[in-house]
Amino acid sequence: MEQPVVREHREPRESTLRRLDPQTGRVEQRIDLPDEYFGEGLALVDRRLIQLTYTAERAFTYDRDSFELGETFQYQGEGWGLCHDGSRLVMSNGSDRLMFRDPVTFEPIGERTVHLDGQPLRNLNELECVDGFVYANVWQTDFLVRIDPENGRVTDYIDAAGLLQGADRVGADVLNGIAYDPIAETFYITGKWWPTLFEVRFVEP
Repeated sequence: MEQPVVREHREPRESTLRRLDPQTGRVEQRIDLPDEYFGEGLALVDRRLIQLTYTAERAFTYDRDSFELGETFQYQGEGWGLCHDGSRLVMSNGSDRLMFRDPVTFEPIGERTVHLDGQPLRNLNELECVDGFVYANVWQTDFLVRIDPENGRVTDYIDAAGLLQGADRVGADVLNGIAYDPIAETFYITGKWWPTLFEVRFVEP
């Protein structure tokens, strides 16, 4: 199984791109972003990684294996989360909207407002595209949502509270990381400054 690539979400001067062994947490590969960039959402498109930046309005591309820097794209507004649904990129900026972008040119090709029980759902953050749905964590909450990108409706609401216990909560910040392993059909969940990466399955209550 290919090892997942995850991104750190820290303050400027501390953003890195790393490849980890999910079983041990050992860092197998790493590059540091330039000091002025705050690294954000990351998506894999074929053999390219595409990484957003928080407020610099730049998206960097890297070779998946070597981490060699490729093209740089410009966009307007903040960058929070990014995933690839197989045909397009899906991007969040902390609002209640998902923006769709061309995976080759990064040009915008549409957007969708997300709503829960008929109300706009704001603070959409980290994204993961799985089986036609978009999973998102809602910033500053312990919840994730599953979104139908065709109509923007939230179809499931996932409670991730209680993952961190006891001393592990000291110094930990918000839930802020979600990735999917299609071979094991499991999700990886973590957060900002969390000492642990959790492998989970979502089940009906």
